[in-house]
Amino acid sequence: MLNGLWLGFFVVAALAAFARWLLGGDATVFAALVESLFAMAKLAVEVMILLFGTLTLWLGFLRIAEKAGLVEALARLLGPLFRRLMPEVPAGHPALGLITLNFAANGLGLDNAATPIGLKAMRALQTLNPSETTASNAQILFLVLNASSLTLLPVSIFMYRVQQGADDPTLVFLPILLATSASTLAGLLSVAVMQRLRLWDPVVLAYLVPGALLLGGFMALLAGLSATALASLSSLLGNLTLFGLIVVFVMVGALRKVPVYESFVEGAKEGFDVAKSLLPYLVAMLVAVGALRASGALEFGLDGIRWLVEAFGWDTRFVDALPTALVKPFSGSAARAMLIETMQNHGVDSFPALVAATLQGSTETTFYVLAVYFGAVGIQRARHAVGCALLADLAGVIAAIGVCYWFFG
Repeated sequence: MLNGLWLGFFVVAALAAFARWLLGGDATVFAALVESLFAMAKLAVEVMILLFGTLTLWLGFLRIAEKAGLVEALARLLGPLFRRLMPEVPAGHPALGLITLNFAANGLGLDNAATPIGLKAMRALQTLNPSETTASNAQILFLVLNASSLTLLPVSIFMYRVQQGADDPTLVFLPILLATSASTLAGLLSVAVMQRLRLWDPVVLAYLVPGALLLGGFMALLAGLSATALASLSSLLGNLTLFGLIVVFVMVGALRKVPVYESFVEGAKEGFDVAKSLLPYLVAMLVAVGALRASGALEFGLDGIRWLVEAFGWDTRFVDALPTALVKPFSGSAARAMLIETMQNHGVDSFPALVAATLQGSTETTFYVLAVYFGAVGIQRARHAVGCALLADLAGVIAAIGVCYWFFG
């Protein structure tokens, strides 16, 4: 899948470049292509340096939380809910703890760190699966919730914004929170319909209703604020949540006699190992996207979408952010490359860049997750997993665009 996508970028770029040369007489396009390749390779290394720091930092703190029992406590807290949503998983099964830890990593925006944990969770669920090749209900729900990308603290997005020179990296905190909530809700409801889950069960309602009321009340509060006030509140809550989590992790760890420094270093080493494996993928995708932009192919495609949007009488500013949304279901590295390219081309705090950042934080690499998670345990029949995951993606994209017009429009 990724092989075809990457090859397709270069083939389309080559065709567009030859068209500009032969039909438009622009012989400089090839110089622009070569310059773009080297520029994007350099950019990949610059992004990677900050990514090393971000992953080592957060996996270090996450290891403290794990040793302090915070993850286990969260698993116990969510246990009754998961037992209703995944009735075939016995109480106390290791899969529940791994699922919780995976959601914690995803919630912190550490998608690269969440993947190895998610694979462990999928293997644990496979031990309960009566079929070797057909996905169980529990595996489908886990995958769809993973694909809905519930991101409570998108530190990776903040990191990309820092690297591109944003004055306030956490400006997109609330837009991502609202968009990812819509994506997750759509994913959960679609799976519940397909699996006939009893969402009206008193225990399930005890979890979901307060959360829905809290989110609804919060949105009602936000509705009365101006765009400037919304941006300021998003910045405050983003920074406060980020630092508050660090304090909680460290203080609870210290109170429970966890060697916080040694635990941090242990987790940071894991983060370093995860980060160093990403550079080849980041270089590969950034140079492919750079070639697509330098050849004029990307702009040509966006002009077609922009013309269609204008025909309906809609605002077209969001169109420049769509490349991130279009490639995100196939490849996280390609979507990151599109996001970085949009920030560079339009400015880190431009409307398209803010929409692209929100899209990146509220949708997931659906086909990649399907291939990796199900492939790891030999699942061949995904059943309704694909349809439910894509519905969650669509809800996330629509919500991200709408929320950005609300906050920044």
